[in-house]
Amino acid sequence: MTVLVTAAGKHGATREIAETIAEVLDDCGVSAEFRDLDKVRNLDGYDAVVLGSAVYLGQWLKEARTFVERFGADLAQRETWLFSSGSIVGDPPVGDDPNALRSGLAERLVERTQAREHKLFAGKLDRARLGLLEKAAVSAAHASDGDYRDWGEVDRWAAEIAAELRR
Repeated sequence: MTVLVTAAGKHGATREIAETIAEVLDDCGVSAEFRDLDKVRNLDGYDAVVLGSAVYLGQWLKEARTFVERFGADLAQRETWLFSSGSIVGDPPVGDDPNALRSGLAERLVERTQAREHKLFAGKLDRARLGLLEKAAVSAAHASDGDYRDWGEVDRWAAEIAAELRR
């Protein structure tokens, strides 16, 4: 059993979540390989997939949406889990914020891929790394700089995936 873990992101925070998921899967005895989304040409050799994307303005990044369109049927033939990273509003931001994603997005992604689950993690915001339009958007959302990722929750979720795959 080999699991592909991949994600689309802009500033590295979502990639760090994906890398951690791959490490936890390996630590739990499930062979996992992290690959950058743009390096994945096909899903040959992978029995399962964990796919994620950063969330901007309530939407997955275009690269991730394109990946789902291109490989949706292949993902539906494998054990697949999805995650989003980017909830950055609230005090403090929470990972399960129902307003972080556009209405119906998670449901459409799960339906297209037949994913076992979609998990939403809080994100990380460092305005110094953002472009002008991104800064305007986070200012309008009244978001605060900080790393809101819950690493314990990431580890727990990855361990749950490993337990399901070992069954």
